[in-house]
Amino acid sequence: MPEVFRLFGFTYYFFSREHKPVHVHIEGAEGYAVYDLDGERFVQRYSKGIKAGDLRKIEAVLEENKDTIVKSWKSYFDNKRYGNP
Repeated sequence: MPEVFRLFGFTYYFFSREHKPVHVHIEGAEGYAVYDLDGERFVQRYSKGIKAGDLRKIEAVLEENKDTIVKSWKSYFDNKRYGNP
């Protein structure tokens, strides 16, 4: 389970056998969310147990770190030879 980073009590990661589209799982504060890259921004696919204020923080983190997340995804999956976006 490759971890991209941790910020504000949340872990941002993806699973080692992922699928397209590029997406990131976020876990922390007794909650969980998944955001998909849709064009130029991350869009929430699912969330449970994360407060609205924390979701806004997560979305800001995703916006500010989009390039890092995509680079991490591509680097990992290019090396695995599957799951490439």
